[in-house]
Amino acid sequence: MKILLVRPPRIKQAITLSDFMFSEPLGLEMIYGILKDDHEVEIFDMIIEAESLTNKVNEYMPEFVGITSLCIDVIKVLDLCRETKIANKSIITAVGGTQAYLGPESFYNENVDYIFQYTTKDNIKKFFASLNGQGPVPIDGISSRVSSYKSTGQKGRNEYMLPDRDSTKKYRNEYSYFGYKPAAIMEFGTGCEKACSFCLRWRIEGAEEKLIDIELNKNDLRNIKEPAIMFIDNDFLCSEEKIVAFIDIVKELDLKKNFIMYGSTKGVIQYEKYLKLLSEMGLKALLVGYETYSDDELSKYHKSSSADDNFKASDILRKNRIDVWASFMAHPDWDKNDFRSLRKYIKKLKPQITTISPLTPFPNLPMFKEFEDRLLFSREDYERWSFGQVMIKPSKISLKDYYYELLKTNLYVNVFINKNTEMIKKYGIINIFRILKGSLKAVKKYMALMNE
Repeated sequence: MKILLVRPPRIKQAITLSDFMFSEPLGLEMIYGILKDDHEVEIFDMIIEAESLTNKVNEYMPEFVGITSLCIDVIKVLDLCRETKIANKSIITAVGGTQAYLGPESFYNENVDYIFQYTTKDNIKKFFASLNGQGPVPIDGISSRVSSYKSTGQKGRNEYMLPDRDSTKKYRNEYSYFGYKPAAIMEFGTGCEKACSFCLRWRIEGAEEKLIDIELNKNDLRNIKEPAIMFIDNDFLCSEEKIVAFIDIVKELDLKKNFIMYGSTKGVIQYEKYLKLLSEMGLKALLVGYETYSDDELSKYHKSSSADDNFKASDILRKNRIDVWASFMAHPDWDKNDFRSLRKYIKKLKPQITTISPLTPFPNLPMFKEFEDRLLFSREDYERWSFGQVMIKPSKISLKDYYYELLKTNLYVNVFINKNTEMIKKYGIINIFRILKGSLKAVKKYMALMNE
């Protein structure tokens, strides 16, 4: 069977990190790896491609088109399914990805033949084997339009499978993470027991932290040619077992790479003894969710650290020459003084890079109920549900003033706090211009939102 796997293009009006960087479609690479031996498969990355899906379908003539999705992609994905059916109504269409897992009902549509709520080696192989039969058969994790999207009811999660990195060979020089370009992404372990109230990751992967099969990780690391790897684990510093396993693999494979990771304040403090070695092995930056300057808010978010712990973690990382890429969330109950306090707090922390996003209570989180009566948009306004747009009506200042404070704070940290000289030294002037270009796009979007 000829199979086309598609990543949809950026949603132009959404404020997301794709304005600054975007990484490879890891889920599609995994599915490609499972199917390639028995089918003719191609990945079509529409974030990079200028060609329309219609032209690609007419050129490649697939029998099956599978499209991945995030929450903000729903409308675009449905448009792409319709476009596929117009080009050739006999093509089987399927949708998967994060949104298919969290809200499969979003894709109940006449142009969507199948919804992959989650993917495993087993259900992928069973599904494509069933296409040779007389009709859809019940398969865990997959529902069909002809069966009114009824599922078997069996719960499950996406299986981490060995991605085929060669499947995106023609795109790989474009994949980046802030200043690191080209850069690959991978996951070393799944789940997060911290279960922060604002985070979707633990809802998707579970609250139990598990290492991915060590041999799979070794094979994956051997296949990565890029000089930089971003680990997308929710907290790489969640356990000593995980850190030691990683150190052992890096030594065994004699890896000479730049590593970027997500890490918690708690992990930095608890496992400080390993950070010098990790730095020497190539750990260049740690993305740390400091979230806020307020201990009260940290407690409400179910964070296991305090505002003072954030300073301790920053000092530890600075001492070990690991860059801090800090992220914060602006609470909808903030006033101008709160934004001012945040700016002072960031100035004391001295991170290399800082991002500030409005608190977003995604529909699949308990927080959604807390703020449901203050939502500015419905859960069906999919393209609004990015981390950049204000979704909750501010309680103490006007929405316009709130956007102004967000914009002012982001500009302040980019001009006065972020270490631009270090970034130029590390990433090169071309990459800095690329990041600044993304920042300007975000500024323009904020200004447009202020005037809505």
